[in-house]
Amino acid sequence: MYVCLPMPESSPNKTEKVGFQAPPNSLVSFFDASLPGTLPVLNRRCVEAAVMTGLALNCTINRKSLFDRKHYFYADLPAGYQITQQRLPIAVDGTLTYSHLGGRKRNTVVTKSVRIKQIQLEQDSGKSLHDDYRSQTLIDLNRAGVGLMELVMEPDMSCGEEAAAAVREMQLILQALGTCQGNMAEGQLRVDANVSVHRPGDPWGIRTEVKNINSARNLARAIDYEIQRQMFVLESGGTVQNETRSFDGKTGHTIPMRDKEGLQDYRFMPEPNLPPLMVYEACSTAPPGVAPSQVVVLEEVRERLPELPSVRRQRLVETYGILPEHSFTLVNEDGLMDYFEAVVRETKAGPRKVIGWVMNELQGLLHQQNLSVSQSPISPQALAQILNLQENGQISSSIAKQVFQELWKTPGKTAQQIVKEQDLGMVNDSTEIHRICQKVVDSHPDQVQAIRSGNKKVLNKLMGLVQKETKGRADPVLVRAVLEQKTS
Repeated sequence: MYVCLPMPESSPNKTEKVGFQAPPNSLVSFFDASLPGTLPVLNRRCVEAAVMTGLALNCTINRKSLFDRKHYFYADLPAGYQITQQRLPIAVDGTLTYSHLGGRKRNTVVTKSVRIKQIQLEQDSGKSLHDDYRSQTLIDLNRAGVGLMELVMEPDMSCGEEAAAAVREMQLILQALGTCQGNMAEGQLRVDANVSVHRPGDPWGIRTEVKNINSARNLARAIDYEIQRQMFVLESGGTVQNETRSFDGKTGHTIPMRDKEGLQDYRFMPEPNLPPLMVYEACSTAPPGVAPSQVVVLEEVRERLPELPSVRRQRLVETYGILPEHSFTLVNEDGLMDYFEAVVRETKAGPRKVIGWVMNELQGLLHQQNLSVSQSPISPQALAQILNLQENGQISSSIAKQVFQELWKTPGKTAQQIVKEQDLGMVNDSTEIHRICQKVVDSHPDQVQAIRSGNKKVLNKLMGLVQKETKGRADPVLVRAVLEQKTS
């Protein structure tokens, strides 16, 4: 599997930052258009991003790497070649450890790993827009020349779910590192999946490549479809073709694009305009007289490595005593971990109670209204106030959920205001609770007789009737004690 990571904020040949949905050909530099006399410039930020990503994935960072020209002719590649690293890439031999939820109830965390063959720096091409109505192809060179970081994974995954989980973990790592925003919908992360099938013990089968998959969900769908398609071809006596295919998200099918039966000669050659890329272990090992801004030092990059997703999950479990599957959700959902920890800091409620509210009430409404955590109408502080009111015995658990719903509709108010305005405070007056319990007992003699005959479960029904009378505001502990006394 190939993962391509454009880094538009760090393209030195461009005069402006490349942005998603910018007007076509509005951000094209002289070099991008391949005007005579222009030369490539290697961006230090791109090199640092590749080194940092390599370190996070346990790769070996090559102290010396080389650039090459990969020749092919296409309209969106004005120079007729792409600058890449074919002979000696910047990083090799890494490992990506990822997790996904498995088991019958999808609540067991399954951890696996995939080998990273290499990480290489490349130059992005332009974009071809095929207009079938006018029978013409339009070219947008906005992204041409943008630095690409391409990760090549070994064939260690066996289904679409594993591949999607690996890519999602990669997204989280890149976002934590700040080396790529990883938004697949905007082309900030693109995936090519190579799929083949074979019987156990047989050699690898002929592979097909599914190009430019734009979401983790579509990646899983494309791979699973392609596995089934190839198995059907072989079982029908056919032969799988070595070809490039695309994925149609509407039909869920892969579609042939072009075959690879004739091996394409890219005529690789050393890039004459970029010298070997050197990475140094420490400042002391760098050549004398070279400006620090022109040197990438491994020990400095290591010091800037942040807390990675796998470490975050382990810390959440150890610090707060939550379940591993909950830590999985907190880390995978953008902003959810920070929200959870902010609530824990502000409330007297235990982390396990907080996680229940975050996973059920908060996430339920966010998903229902297709909102991100950052768009939540209820801040962590507001949720903490609700939990504190419940912990202090001022409102019941059912009222707490009612207050949550009200705050969602009117985020300008506080939990205390809603409780006061709607008279939702807990009824703790012993005399009043005795009166209501007596009323319920007197009006339900059959249930009282059932309790006295040994059916203690009926007591819960009477408790429900008391709560209905008090609109859920009665202290359940006190109510149970009074009812047990009056039905004994």
